[in-house]
Amino acid sequence: MVTTDAQPRVLVVDDEPMVREVLARYLLREGYVVDLAADGTDAVRHLEAVGADLVVLDLMLPGIAGFEVLRRLRAQADTPVIMLTARGSQTDLIVGLELGADDYITKPFSPREVVARVRAVLRRGGARAEADVPAGNDDVRQVGALTMDLGRRLASRQGTDLRLTRKEFDLLAFLASHAGQSFSRGQLLEQVWDFAWVGDSSTVTVHVRRLREKIEVDPSAPRNLITVWGVGYRFEP
Repeated sequence: MVTTDAQPRVLVVDDEPMVREVLARYLLREGYVVDLAADGTDAVRHLEAVGADLVVLDLMLPGIAGFEVLRRLRAQADTPVIMLTARGSQTDLIVGLELGADDYITKPFSPREVVARVRAVLRRGGARAEADVPAGNDDVRQVGALTMDLGRRLASRQGTDLRLTRKEFDLLAFLASHAGQSFSRGQLLEQVWDFAWVGDSSTVTVHVRRLREKIEVDPSAPRNLITVWGVGYRFEP
């Protein structure tokens, strides 16, 4: 994050002037510092020069596409990203989540919903930052073959570092901390994403799949991150 004592800085990236203006008005009303970018090129320049605490990113952008903006951002930082996607573009949604986006909202949307999502993502990030203290023995947990350093937010399997995104780590830490307990997708959205969603839970499905690719010996036959049919998921050490 770039902001410390000041209000969080939110970058809104969308090629539609009305969308930028409306979101800026609502976010400013909530006390956020708001920057605007009309295309991917402006967004990349802004992120390199100023940075942001959170990015609201439209995927369909002129110049540098939204996916490429997200890819470049993830190569440099773990700044939270909320995607704006066209309704029904499931493929775009999954690709964006796999690139490391934290959340998504489909168009058309309510500006109040965007503000609520921004608040939820930043609140979760703030709680995480408060926990980022030098690790002691209590911060390191061994769960089966996995080792998690909660203070430094690092995870490894049998000594091999796992390159987890922010949300992948949060999801793994939560499930591993409740080993043997089953959670529905809705419960995971509330506990890990800090937001109660009604309807599409694709983000959980995608993050579980990516976690399996990183922590399982055979992701097609998982032994740690188990699907509980009709319920959701369970972690078995």
